[in-house]
Amino acid sequence: MQLDHSGLEILDEDQCRTLLSRATIGRIVFTHHALPAVQPVNFAVSDGDIVIRTSRTSRLARAAADTIVAFEIDEFDTAARTGWSVVVVGPARHVADPGDAAALEALPLRSWAPGERDHFIRIRPGLVTGRRIGGPVAAPAS
Repeated sequence: MQLDHSGLEILDEDQCRTLLSRATIGRIVFTHHALPAVQPVNFAVSDGDIVIRTSRTSRLARAAADTIVAFEIDEFDTAARTGWSVVVVGPARHVADPGDAAALEALPLRSWAPGERDHFIRIRPGLVTGRRIGGPVAAPAS
């Protein structure tokens, strides 16, 4: 097991992608009016890309097209003090091809947000990193 300088376990890309394939809620980080914005979203993984379904007129659809975004998923148990986090950074793009959009319709991707969500955004992972923290480390015996 490889640890970072803070003592957290470094997850390799395969471990990160496995966690991505199991999760359904994440956070996308994008720029809105020149400031960072974070939004929780439902997502699915398709052909290695993260796929988000949104409204064509949403601030996310307007801001997260043809730009670099970050995407994060995590899970924590505060009582046990354990958890993990995966961060993906890469270009986001609107899905414009009708064939691609039709294929994405078949994904188990249903937005929790109300209203019509007829638009897809793909994030192509360029950088995939993850960390895991176990229980508290016992102090060395004296």
